[in-house]
Amino acid sequence: MIPGILPLLAITIPLAAAALIIATGRHMNLRDSVTLGAAASMVVVVLAMLPEILAGGRIGITLVPLLPGGDLALRVDALGMIFGLVASVLWLLNSLYSIGYMRALKEHDQTRFYFCFAIAIAAAIGIAFSANLVTLYVFYEVLTLITYPLVVHVGTPEAMQAGRKYLAYLLGGGICLLAATILTYTLTGTTEFIPGGFLAGAGAAALSLQVIFLLYLGGFVKAAWMPFHAWLPAAMVAPTPVSAFLHAVAVVTAGVFGVVRVAGWVYGVDLMADLGLGVLLAVIASFTIITASLFALAQDNLKRRLAYSTVAQLSYILLGVSMLSTAGLTGAVIHIPFHAFQKIALFFCAGAVIVGAGRENISDMKGIGRKMPVTAVMCAAAAAGICGLPPFCGLVSKVYLSIGAVQAGELALLGVIIVSAVLNVAYFFPIIHTMIIARPSDDRALDTVTEAPLIMLVPIILAVTASVAFFFFPAVPFLDLAEIAIADMSGAGLP
Repeated sequence: MIPGILPLLAITIPLAAAALIIATGRHMNLRDSVTLGAAASMVVVVLAMLPEILAGGRIGITLVPLLPGGDLALRVDALGMIFGLVASVLWLLNSLYSIGYMRALKEHDQTRFYFCFAIAIAAAIGIAFSANLVTLYVFYEVLTLITYPLVVHVGTPEAMQAGRKYLAYLLGGGICLLAATILTYTLTGTTEFIPGGFLAGAGAAALSLQVIFLLYLGGFVKAAWMPFHAWLPAAMVAPTPVSAFLHAVAVVTAGVFGVVRVAGWVYGVDLMADLGLGVLLAVIASFTIITASLFALAQDNLKRRLAYSTVAQLSYILLGVSMLSTAGLTGAVIHIPFHAFQKIALFFCAGAVIVGAGRENISDMKGIGRKMPVTAVMCAAAAAGICGLPPFCGLVSKVYLSIGAVQAGELALLGVIIVSAVLNVAYFFPIIHTMIIARPSDDRALDTVTEAPLIMLVPIILAVTASVAFFFFPAVPFLDLAEIAIADMSGAGLP
């Protein structure tokens, strides 16, 4: 097989699966088998590209010639491979989990649900493997539109209101991204992602480049940085597999990925520093991290608490980019996969509690760990990982970010990380205490509580196990890929 075909195949597999899901919709077992088979096949295809990328190479293909420097094209590099690996592996885990969740709750319109999921993962892979801003924009907007039916799946007035808010924020962001892309092309005649960036040679005024960067930040509102975050907690009315997808697999991750991509492959580290854009990112990220953590403390609904945790945790990536230091950038890049595996485990646990206990509020979960020991222990483990405790990979990225703050001489940013870690403990440990240690006021309150089905527990265990494995072996493959990506961001990568 020609290597250049592999990125195209990674997108084609879920698109073909979407068609087959519609065709087999009346046959539940066959339809779900198509979903699992496609997810497993995509993991194999993405992994097949990994050796070439780890060797410092790139894999590319032009899909549709559009304009010079702006074709619809795919190119896999180290940063894209990180996102691609996360999206493909977690789609497989999420698909397995979704089958158990949707069947246990007898959810309606399951065929539409899996169809939208398949298209959405194709869009996420397209974002990961985009060769330029034009391609990224196309897949970015497809991801917005195809995830709307997932957000409003339950069909309640609350869900429809959340869907309107979702579209308002994300389509508004799309307008900003389109404007930034057009302005960039007007200045340079290209939108191709180039290691070290290409705007430095555009001859544009500093103010113009700063305004364009603000447009990019507005465009990547999927990153849920404050104050443009309200769509994410509102979207928690969706089924839990959708929440997991939004937070860990594709949508929010696509936002922070876009910021990293523009910072390193459009602007470049040196230009970011010259324009003071690192300071801007530091202010936005610091405000978001602390404020979202405080909001998380006030949430009794478990999924909403996790949502505000995501708002805070994903801004760690913006914080790392703002440092413009090797360790800081490394911490930002590896926090993408490390946070994803731990956060998806937490959302899986929240869904397991809904299925096994019928409860969504933390205050109603007293003692459920006695009847749901696997779910409770896995939830405690994933929460400890988000807090940055060993032996979970969350500690690795936070150590790099802390070192990066020192390297950059920004001790205030180190203070933000430390305060955030304390707040993480403050809003996660009460959940653990409530589930495992607290006792319900009525002894009969746990009579109807049972452990979630095995098909839901397996993905939870695998996600937590992966977070432990990445703690002991962070280099395979994420730190190795991050090293190549950071070299690219500094302009030291391949031309």
